[in-house]
Amino acid sequence: MKKRVFVAACTLGVLTLTACGGGDGGASDGGDVTLKLVAADYGDKASNSSTAYWKDVAERFTAANPTIKVDVQVVNWNDIDAQAKTMIQSGNVPDVLQTGGYADKVADDLLYKADEVLSEKTRANLIDSFAKAGEVDGTQYGIPFVSSARALFYNKAVFAKAGVTEAPKTWAELRAAAEKVKAKVPGVTPYALPLGPEEAQGESLIWELGSGGGFTDAQGAYTLNSPANIEAFSWLKTNLVEPGLTYANPATTDRKTAFADFAAGKTAMLNGHPSLIQMSKDGKVDYGVAPIPGKDGALASTLGVADWMMAFKDNGHKEEIRKFLDFAYSKENTLKFDEMYNLMPVTEDTLQEMTSNGKHKDLEPFFALLPKAVFYPLGDTTWDAVSAEIKKSGGTAVNDPAKVLGELQKKAEAAVADQ
Repeated sequence: MKKRVFVAACTLGVLTLTACGGGDGGASDGGDVTLKLVAADYGDKASNSSTAYWKDVAERFTAANPTIKVDVQVVNWNDIDAQAKTMIQSGNVPDVLQTGGYADKVADDLLYKADEVLSEKTRANLIDSFAKAGEVDGTQYGIPFVSSARALFYNKAVFAKAGVTEAPKTWAELRAAAEKVKAKVPGVTPYALPLGPEEAQGESLIWELGSGGGFTDAQGAYTLNSPANIEAFSWLKTNLVEPGLTYANPATTDRKTAFADFAAGKTAMLNGHPSLIQMSKDGKVDYGVAPIPGKDGALASTLGVADWMMAFKDNGHKEEIRKFLDFAYSKENTLKFDEMYNLMPVTEDTLQEMTSNGKHKDLEPFFALLPKAVFYPLGDTTWDAVSAEIKKSGGTAVNDPAKVLGELQKKAEAAVADQ
């Protein structure tokens, strides 16, 4: 995400995104426009922060469009939703926001429709299933940015020392492997269970899918405290947390910590997405990738995730936003970002490039999983609020599954009633 760069004559203390030439700041008024882009940070350290990527895109875009400047603000995943909410409430609305969800902004009538801020060529280049996932009531507002699927990563060297000969396919096999690691490879966390606020909703859904549960039923109603979901967390409590086969307090452990531990050889197994591949290589970890274990067998449907770009109407910069997004979604830029973080694309030309250039053999297991992936209820206008509640307290369900999931269900039902 980006902060904005103001024209020299503008007052630096001004928070609203107006240009210096009067009117609504549009280029049609003869003045420069500064677009504010706020984006999530996909890096795990300063050296691979997304700030450098977005500043490079912004600089090249402005070089080609001298009357449109872009201020880049990149925010970590823990804080981005809260910061975006504060910006909107205070009137400091970004022009473009890239984060994990969009539907609550649609409910508040804040966003341009996708066809208003993307050229026909760019829209046609979006992978259809992801474009459809950006729809609310049949109209696309969310613009997919990157995608990924989840799989089980395991440390081959640790498994060999522990006498584990193959990746677990069931929960029982996962516990058995974890017990062997604990007994024979001291100092290594057998299974990394990150249920902290960074992405509690992701790890939760993966385990709930393993027992036949999930966040919603077939009609789209929330089922956060379903018997299957309670069963999943009860299993985690009894079989991983209490026996000391994972972190002492998963509810305060974030994905970033779990990924860093795996890349440092400090944990034997975890559910991960493709960006963990390069981290593992950098850490000289000989890793394997397998389908995620479920209660009775490996999951046929894993968690699929798409992150989103959205454009706000508040500042009236529709034409300038369209120019910027068309530029940002060019193959040159999307390929660079996807390869930087080993993520999967959402555009047809970049998908074709990544599947044909021979450079992404390590992504093949994820490409195979994605068609059957299960997504968050992204088109539900209450999802962002419900997701925020899951991030805040969902991880504590490993301590008291029925109580915590019951409280979350009540909050979800209240959100639906209030919409």
